[in-house]
Amino acid sequence: MDDKDTQPQPERSERETPSSQTPEAAASGALVEPPEAAVTRLETELGQLKDRYLRLAAEYDNFRKRIQKERTELWQRAQADLIRRFVDAIDDLTRFARVDPAQTDARTMHEGVDMVARKFLKQLEAVGVTRVDQAGVPFDPKLHDAVTTGPADDPAKDDTVGAVLQPGYQLAGMLIRPARVVVLKWQGEADERGRQRGPQGESG
Repeated sequence: MDDKDTQPQPERSERETPSSQTPEAAASGALVEPPEAAVTRLETELGQLKDRYLRLAAEYDNFRKRIQKERTELWQRAQADLIRRFVDAIDDLTRFARVDPAQTDARTMHEGVDMVARKFLKQLEAVGVTRVDQAGVPFDPKLHDAVTTGPADDPAKDDTVGAVLQPGYQLAGMLIRPARVVVLKWQGEADERGRQRGPQGESG
C-alpha cells in the first residue's frame, strides 16, 4: 500500500494545460491588428494630418498677407508724414516762383530762397537726415565721390577734401547720396619748390 502511494505520478501533458500557447505567442497574438482595421486607422490618421496641414497653410498665408498689409500701411504713413513736413516749404517755393522779378529786387529773392532752403534742411534734420558737406576732412570713399583733384599746400592736407561741389546726404548712417568733392594731393617738396621758382625762371 505504501508502494502505491509512493509511486511517481505521471506529468501532465501540454494538452492538459489551461492554455496551449506560450507567453510569447500569447503576447504577440494580443498585438495583431486585422489588415482591414489597420488600413481604416491609417486612412483616418492620414486624413487628420492632411486637414491639420491645410489649416496651418491657411493660417500662414493669412499671417503673411496681414504682415504685408501692415508693412504697406506703415510705409504709406511714413511717406505721408514726410510729405506733410515739406508742403509748407513747397508752398513758399511756389509763391517765390510766381513773383514778378521786375518788381522784386535780387536781395529779396535771395533771402526768400534761402529761407525756403533752411526750411527744407530743418525738416530733413527732423527725420534724421544729415548733410555730408565738410571740407578739410579726410577723403572717405564711403561718403565722398572724387570729381577731381587739386594740389595740397601742406603734406598734412594730402588726401583730404579741398572743396565740396555738391553736398551728400545720409539717413541713420545709411548713405543716400555721396558728396561730390575735390580731393587734395600733396605733390612733394620738389614739385612745390619747382612751382615757386617757375615764374622766376621764366622771367630770367
